[in-house]
Amino acid sequence: MPGRLRGRLRYWFDGTMDRGTPALIGWLGLASLALITLVSGTVVVFAHEDTEENGGWPGVVWMSLLRTLDPGTMGGDTGQPLFLILMLTVTIGGIFIVSALIGVMTTGLETRIQELRKGRSRLIEHEHTIVLGWSDQIFTVVAELVEANQSERRSCVVILADRDKVDMDDEIRRRIPDTGKTRVICRSGNPLQRGDLELVSPDTAKAIMVLPPVGAESDIDVIKVLLLLNSRTWRGPRPNVVAAVQNSANLAAARLAAGEDALVIDVDDIAVRLIVQSHRQSGLSTVFNELLSFMGNEIYPWTEPALTGATYGEALNAFALGVPIGLHRANDEIRVNPAMDTVIGEGDQLLVLAEDDLLIKTAGERPTIVGSAIATAGVRTPEPDRTLLIGWNPRAAKIISLLDRLVRPGSVLDVAAPRQPVEYVSGRLDNLTVGFKRCEPVHRPSLEALGLDDYRHIVVLTDESIAPGRADDRTLVTLLHLRDIEIQLGDPYSIVTEMNDDANREVAQVTKADDFIVSTKVISLLLTQLTENRHLYAVFADLFDPEGSEIYLKPAASYLAPGAEANFATVIEAARQRGETAIGYRLKRHSDEPPLYGVHLNPSKTAPLTLCEGDSVVVLAED
Repeated sequence: MPGRLRGRLRYWFDGTMDRGTPALIGWLGLASLALITLVSGTVVVFAHEDTEENGGWPGVVWMSLLRTLDPGTMGGDTGQPLFLILMLTVTIGGIFIVSALIGVMTTGLETRIQELRKGRSRLIEHEHTIVLGWSDQIFTVVAELVEANQSERRSCVVILADRDKVDMDDEIRRRIPDTGKTRVICRSGNPLQRGDLELVSPDTAKAIMVLPPVGAESDIDVIKVLLLLNSRTWRGPRPNVVAAVQNSANLAAARLAAGEDALVIDVDDIAVRLIVQSHRQSGLSTVFNELLSFMGNEIYPWTEPALTGATYGEALNAFALGVPIGLHRANDEIRVNPAMDTVIGEGDQLLVLAEDDLLIKTAGERPTIVGSAIATAGVRTPEPDRTLLIGWNPRAAKIISLLDRLVRPGSVLDVAAPRQPVEYVSGRLDNLTVGFKRCEPVHRPSLEALGLDDYRHIVVLTDESIAPGRADDRTLVTLLHLRDIEIQLGDPYSIVTEMNDDANREVAQVTKADDFIVSTKVISLLLTQLTENRHLYAVFADLFDPEGSEIYLKPAASYLAPGAEANFATVIEAARQRGETAIGYRLKRHSDEPPLYGVHLNPSKTAPLTLCEGDSVVVLAED
């Protein structure tokens, strides 16, 4: 029986010790109290004279307490030997107790600091933006959110990822040294775990972005996070949730998991559309990068009562600063580049392209239109294309299918790759004839044997069977060979290529390729735009959809007579007469100069402007 009792007491004692620093401090306090009580009681019982001289039992207790906390206090003690021995005893015991207390408190403090550095403390914020996951896209996302929140008095971006908090903080500071008024807070946790999600206070957030992680099964993680968010009970209004999936086949499942209130975009589909549209008109990715970025021109909804009852065509030149691109109807319908005779109704908002909503301003008087500079030549009839697709990856078949819907009948596309794909495309092609040529893209003789002078467009796809960095290196070598061959042939074709890393875009400028598609950056920019304003989804969906109005870079000679001096207001009028909305232009002589690559969106409507052969006008049109 005594053994069982001793075991129970020991188990109880071990359980209290497991409670950490507070329990250890409590036991040391009890030990101090027991020591002081024992010594004080012994002095009171066996040293009456010393007790009386030191103020009775309260004085003895006080003396014992002081000697426990400060060993130097007993240096001036006088009295009987027993009294001195007892005071020495309480002092020695106090040395051990205080030393242990200091060690326990130091260890506890270090442990707490380590826990804080691990980023496991619960966040207390309101109206913050949460980013779930970590990849190279995080730096683009954070930089854009910082830019978007410049006008805010205070803003907060919270990152939750299964990484060390200190490492995340260091990476953010290294890549984005100036975050302005925006605080960037990192928390270490797995977004796939409900308990870790609660660390970032999702109930009080204004928006949540689910960033696609790196890996072959990234979509599975995104879908799991969306399920967790959709199934939780929200205490208050549900924040704006946006996410992206890499594989189009997973889009339906992701949207089902997310619920009706969340937005899920298809990375694969957008990359394919960008490649196809850019191959037909170089410079398009630069236009999209500016439209999607918070640096430069953005799309803003704008209410202008003075234009109620006017037509959309009349509103195009009604702004001194800003260019209308469409209408947001009172019934929530979005119409990009509507018919020019569309009447602006009460409650309708214009979608205006501008550097900032504070800079949108209507014109006091209409700008001068130089009618004599408007081109009178008829619209050129598109001719069948001859396209060379170098390389093969999972997007290639989708590129061919989409291209078949956009090109003229009789167009040809040849695939050049080391091995012939099992199948080019699923389904029957109506306008394209697809062929195959064996080729090693990094070997110049292999490229020369393709007969490159027969093609108008060349598309170089990244190799997804190797590491992204190495794939970009191989792409750069291929581009150098293609550009050198083009110079010798007399500039017969345009070159559009995929890149994995936006940092390689600047390196690749020496190749003077016509356009670079960095789909990861475009997706990062799009996610950030939708995080800030989910209503823009309909606008961008229309711009990416080949069935509606798209962005085109058309020959400037179709709008202004080459060499004629006019202004951009005249370009807008020339485009209006064709049922199109002009939003900018591209100068060929600056097409390889970063960061604009010759593209100027929302330029001054009244400044002198002369466009030459080879220049382009950026328009919204249905074809």
